[in-house]
Amino acid sequence: MILMKTKQILDLLRAYESRNIVFMEPDGSWPIIWERAKDVYVWDADGKKYLDLSGAFGVAAAGHANRRVVKAGQKQMARLLHAMGDVHPHAGKAGLARELSRITFEHWASFRRDELRESPTSGHRGTPPSGKVIFSNSGFEAVESALKTAILATGKQGVIAFTGAYHGLGYGALNATHRDFFRGPFQSQLREFGHFVQFPSKASDLASVEFSIRHFFRRERIGAILVEPVQARGGINVPPKEFLPLLRKLCDEHGVLLVLDEIYTGFGRTGKWFACEHTGVVPDLICLGKALTGGFPLSVCVGRADLMDAAWPASRGEAIHTSTFLGHPVGCAMALAQIKEIERLNLCKRSAELGEFLLAELSKIQSLKSKVVCKSRGLGLMAGIELRLPDGKPATEATMRAIKNMLHRGFILLPEGGHGNVISFTPPLTIAKAQLSKAVSTLAEVLNHE
Repeated sequence: MILMKTKQILDLLRAYESRNIVFMEPDGSWPIIWERAKDVYVWDADGKKYLDLSGAFGVAAAGHANRRVVKAGQKQMARLLHAMGDVHPHAGKAGLARELSRITFEHWASFRRDELRESPTSGHRGTPPSGKVIFSNSGFEAVESALKTAILATGKQGVIAFTGAYHGLGYGALNATHRDFFRGPFQSQLREFGHFVQFPSKASDLASVEFSIRHFFRRERIGAILVEPVQARGGINVPPKEFLPLLRKLCDEHGVLLVLDEIYTGFGRTGKWFACEHTGVVPDLICLGKALTGGFPLSVCVGRADLMDAAWPASRGEAIHTSTFLGHPVGCAMALAQIKEIERLNLCKRSAELGEFLLAELSKIQSLKSKVVCKSRGLGLMAGIELRLPDGKPATEATMRAIKNMLHRGFILLPEGGHGNVISFTPPLTIAKAQLSKAVSTLAEVLNHE
């Protein structure tokens, strides 16, 4: 293979890829072209080394190209590259389904041992807790599996979602993705079954949240509440600890399903295996992806076994929801290895400890020399620093300048939030404290020159 330099590659993309995909600065300062990655580092096509503070959208939880995860994928690829997911399956799919049940609903049984619910969708008391899965390829597909499960289980098409929500860009998921930037061009083709409630930032917001949800329960046929325990694309928004318990209570009262989108927050990102574990809230359905495999396209919707069995009919030879690559053998092998690596390296605990350190360091960033006001927030190794101008307006341009400056200094960061004014930190969970410290001190230096 002939190795190409950055300019050559960008020229090819300009010529042959949709121009809506990759943003390219005319002066060539953005983007870089990834050539290879290992653990917390990335090298570009020109040989420059970067510390990856994005984790490639949070995917590389156990580090880029984790040796054991890569080996599992290579071994599987050599033995069975593809199977027929909904016709003639393979052993890895069965093994991963079992493992996902173990780390979700079977593990969560201890949270609710004395409060297994009876409702139109919950089966009988005493039913041994377990989960059943629907495999997909990307995150939004897992969300759409959950949306289909919800209407099959409840017969109600309405879904409550939240301002700032990002659940993907497929036509089902778009109904619950809040930002008009994503929804607007396709509004006329959407079913519009999503109803939006303000995402809370503090405990005093919860009374208004509850009022709005009850309002929709009265006026609409609501079958599910869909929520991210921490909003990533929305701007690293961390709700008050009472938020998920409130949603669980309201869902139980009204026979509505609680669906958690943990595609970004799952697998140790927030300092627990799953973010819902911080408050002991057990969802009816959970959507997972990103860090599930460490780099292979695979996602999953996991639901309570009794709910899934009640919602979905047994196959009679033709599935009503499937795909060609459902439960891909390579993805399943890598996911099983990734889960083992997260356990072996104790990455959930590491994320919690380093997350506290990172947030403390980010909170120190502010200088009289700076023209921007900084505010940090986060949970585990999912943190962000919001930049605003002295008049309170989002400092969008300053944020992007800082991110580009950091890139030139060898640090990969991303903007988040509806105004693109939040610098997010979602590094591999294998990152060292010294590496985080260096990144934050460099960012402080960059911002002090804004």
